[in-house]
Amino acid sequence: MSLSEDQEMIDRNESCTAGQMPMSYFTCLAYILKEWTGVEHIEDYLSYAVYLLWVFFPLIIVFLLPGVILLFIYISIIFVHIYKRKNELKEAYSNDFWDGAKQMLATLWDGHARIWHGYELHGIENIPEGPGLIVFYHGATPVDYIYFMAKLLILQKRTCHVVADHFVFKLPGFKLLLDVLGVMHGPKEECVNTLKKGQLLAISPGGVREALFSDETYVIMWGNRKGFAQVAIDAKVPVIPMFTQNVREGIRTLGGIKIFRSLYEHLRLPVVPMYGGFPVKLRTFIGEPIPYEPNVTAEELTAKLKRLPTLERRDARLLHKTLKRILYYSEKIIKVNNKNFKKVKRSVLSAPLDFSAIPEQLQSFFNQLSSGNGKVEPNEHVVFLILISLKSIEDT
Repeated sequence: MSLSEDQEMIDRNESCTAGQMPMSYFTCLAYILKEWTGVEHIEDYLSYAVYLLWVFFPLIIVFLLPGVILLFIYISIIFVHIYKRKNELKEAYSNDFWDGAKQMLATLWDGHARIWHGYELHGIENIPEGPGLIVFYHGATPVDYIYFMAKLLILQKRTCHVVADHFVFKLPGFKLLLDVLGVMHGPKEECVNTLKKGQLLAISPGGVREALFSDETYVIMWGNRKGFAQVAIDAKVPVIPMFTQNVREGIRTLGGIKIFRSLYEHLRLPVVPMYGGFPVKLRTFIGEPIPYEPNVTAEELTAKLKRLPTLERRDARLLHKTLKRILYYSEKIIKVNNKNFKKVKRSVLSAPLDFSAIPEQLQSFFNQLSSGNGKVEPNEHVVFLILISLKSIEDT
């Protein structure tokens, strides 16, 4: 293209905004691309591309939001490096070199937890003053554990070491942050030594497999793993169960697709896409510790952990969802329109009830549904029972 032609194109482009007939930005962009590419009717292609972007924009946002967690992690890494460079002269004279960095990171993550998830920590008084092994359910990301760690540091000035999968140590830039936060790969001997030094240690027996392939039913994927229980027995420390409510509603995975499961089994890398990042309410519950008993085996301790009330909250949530579905369809079938029913419904939902006693009639109704013996017609009485059970679960 000659110099005169270049100058002519520039003059035309300038006319998009400064000419006698100003154009919209879209028209101007179409005009410029048409001049550069020579493609006729390029504005039609651009209009179609803009339409597709508008249609898929919510889906794009859903898959991009989990990246905010990764962004916060890298902000933490940058801060740690700046802190180290700024205070490296003090390192040789201070035993608490990283205290300032930990406090700042805890404040950063606690702020994100409160603003985005309204995060709450319940049962922190159950954590012993000495060493202890915290066992927790692994969500799609460990963000709930990060929130817990930040809260623990702010409220009790304590840190908690945690065992992570080997791939985490291969992520670029993570090494210093992992060292500062006490993240370890988790050989059994190192875990036992950490506990014997009087430290807290957290382990998720389900690990990456549970994170990627569990779902909104909160299925525990421990398999035959009981090494964590043996660690507690060898170190002679109590085991503290921990579970975060709604952690699966915040971020989910596409782990139900078989090809991703096959890729993980072959590569042992978290190649499953995640989506979500929704601002759901997160509550972490810490159960009462199971004290050390010298005669308990690792198998017995593992079985006892699976029956704890902290993990039963997961089952209560699943029952709650099931009951709400049944309630919805029951009300549709019987077409309740009278004012008396609505009045009773409001009174049932406002009354404090006990979850420990689900009515026998409701259990009988469920048994009939599961057995498939005849057609079960829901009525007002069944709906009342469902309402009572729903309210009792919400009160726990």
